[in-house]
Amino acid sequence: MEHIVIIGNGISGVTAARHIRKLSDKKITIISAETDYFFSRTALMYVYMGHMKFEHTQPYENWFWKKNRIELKKGYVTKVNSKQKTLHFLNNDTLQYDKLIIATGSKPNKFGWPGQDLDGVMGMYHKQDLENLEKYAPNNSVCKRAVIVGGGLIGIELAEMLHSRHIPVTFLVRENSFWNKVLPKQESEMINKEILSNGIDLRLGTNLKEIKPDENGKVKSIVIAETGEEIPCNVVGLTAGVSPNIDFIKDSEIETNQGVKVNRYLKTNTPDIYAIGDCAEQHEAIGYRKPIEAVWYTGRMMGETVAQTICGNRIPYKPGHWFNSAKFFDIEYQTYGWVWAEPKENEARFYWEHKNGKKCIHISYDKNTKEFIGINCLGIRMRHEYFDKALTEKQTVNYVLEHLADANFDPEFYKLHEPEIVAKFNKENNSNIKLKKKNWKNIFNLTS
Repeated sequence: MEHIVIIGNGISGVTAARHIRKLSDKKITIISAETDYFFSRTALMYVYMGHMKFEHTQPYENWFWKKNRIELKKGYVTKVNSKQKTLHFLNNDTLQYDKLIIATGSKPNKFGWPGQDLDGVMGMYHKQDLENLEKYAPNNSVCKRAVIVGGGLIGIELAEMLHSRHIPVTFLVRENSFWNKVLPKQESEMINKEILSNGIDLRLGTNLKEIKPDENGKVKSIVIAETGEEIPCNVVGLTAGVSPNIDFIKDSEIETNQGVKVNRYLKTNTPDIYAIGDCAEQHEAIGYRKPIEAVWYTGRMMGETVAQTICGNRIPYKPGHWFNSAKFFDIEYQTYGWVWAEPKENEARFYWEHKNGKKCIHISYDKNTKEFIGINCLGIRMRHEYFDKALTEKQTVNYVLEHLADANFDPEFYKLHEPEIVAKFNKENNSNIKLKKKNWKNIFNLTS
């Protein structure tokens, strides 16, 4: 019986295993050094915040794996011998495979800062990071202050986590405005205000110089590069992005760059070896997407795709239109299509912001053809299906705004802002778009 071995029990690896099992009777083994069972990484913050227990982050009961004949092996792979199709483990164990899927995810970036390996320094990616945070920052009497280094999505999640336990936070962001390489100026400034309004000591345009230890090898303080200011703290969160977790294959025949190089079928240069999820790097980027995508839903899609190929139905990876979502304290963020930090030459923009400063939409469209290119929604929930269909059909910005009521996904009794949004667009563009009433038949067709 063909043996499929998957290194990594995150969303990519587990999705691949589940779909291979649905499609075949092949022997499947999932290897992980992190946890015994798959858990939802995006839910770690809610465990620390007291919204759920760790076991609630596990989508499958512990009996699920045995029932579905998916073997789980706890272990750390140190070497892949592709000629002999053998994995070598830290404890000198070995395991044979017929086909191998590398799904080892990411690791937090470290930039050689003095003190970056002290006790009390951590990322917020692995279960072990959650355990470390619980150990070093259980409350504000043990942790008098935490410093977070790096202004991305993981950084702001960590700030919210610590804030939930009333631990003072200093947030060092290298850029002059939060996440401004991704967000346009207006959205970025809105998030700056949201961070500050939650009592976070946000330091923009600020870099870390070093982390200083106490006499026991624990974090005592950090020093800011630009000013030499020393800030006493007990925890340092390193959240300056992530990179593929592939050190164990650097000396193998498998081609790597930043990640494991794969083609459109997620296959490496080495026979019977595939890579999926955060650790996979496309030879050629798909559309405007990056060659490496550390995004939950693309990892799931890659798992589904590679399972088909391994089971004889060879299909390419097609992620479709870009979308993503996040939460910045109390402001929910969704993006569909492309709204770059700076508009491209052919793009026009339309921006609407609510007077409370916590809601906005930002639309990008082609200034010549009026084709809809993308939308950012902050503080207003919009349907993914609506914008996905509009992008596929290459609808105009006028059409999107005309039917904007169909996109709204806010709960019942929430105030709707579509009339105000359309009126502003009409005024600025000397147009006469008439907002259509919500068409429940359209919405049903979208979601069914």
